[in-house]
Amino acid sequence: MPQTRIIDGRALAAQLQADIARQVDRLPHQPGLAVILVGDNPASEIYVKRKVAACRKTGIASFVHPLPAVTTKDEVATLIDALNMRPDIHGILLQLPLPAHLNPTELIQHIAPAKDVDGLTITNIGRLMAEDPEGLVPCTPQGVMTLLTSLAPDQSLAGKLAVVIGRSMLCGRPMGQLLLQQNCTVIQAHSHTRNLAALCAQADILVAAAGSPGLVQSDWIKPGAIVIDVGINRLADGTLMGDVAHGAADGQAAAVTPVPGGVGPMTVACLMRNTLLAATRLARR
Repeated sequence: MPQTRIIDGRALAAQLQADIARQVDRLPHQPGLAVILVGDNPASEIYVKRKVAACRKTGIASFVHPLPAVTTKDEVATLIDALNMRPDIHGILLQLPLPAHLNPTELIQHIAPAKDVDGLTITNIGRLMAEDPEGLVPCTPQGVMTLLTSLAPDQSLAGKLAVVIGRSMLCGRPMGQLLLQQNCTVIQAHSHTRNLAALCAQADILVAAAGSPGLVQSDWIKPGAIVIDVGINRLADGTLMGDVAHGAADGQAAAVTPVPGGVGPMTVACLMRNTLLAATRLARR
């Protein structure tokens, strides 16, 4: 079979960010993104720095609010309520994970849906389910869909069998909905799914978002399938590995996203796109 194509998420994210920067430059006001970082999780700090760097590239103002790990639920909620009222803030992001004593689902609901650029409030989740275009779509699955459509812009995804491994609200569940909206036949797999390998081996599109390093093996991949590796797992030696085993897709899949450099950059780019969209909509009100 032909050589497996490596899907360059960095290149596509750079194109998207350049387009966002042009649109931001034409706005009468500067979009603003507020990021709340609770605690000192090293990975979260790196992710926040990447988001701030993307804001600089796209002309979006960034406002980082670092809070100590002992911050209470009421203190975080009070900050969110204040950011909801600020006219210069168009997007609010609560960086996850939070310290164990804080409930992320409860705190996310404090974010005004119009500023919920992560797309995780109940309002935006409902809008996604209802295919309401006024909703803000979670960034990672939105980025995955952009990667998929970039492979063959004129090729419909309709009728393809898609297997999504994972059912988190951040990626797995909204990913399944977006694929369903493109008329894919979707299997939502998870830790209790039986015969997972056999199911995956039937997939035309395989999205691995389980957070399990090296889970997907070569014989899980249908020849010619498109494999999207959402997992980013740091191993004991400090290296990164996706949910797809090293080399498992080589010569087997038609295309695969690398880790790093695949889905990650697209997630950040789609956060910028959501912030721009939120700013544009709020300006009309």
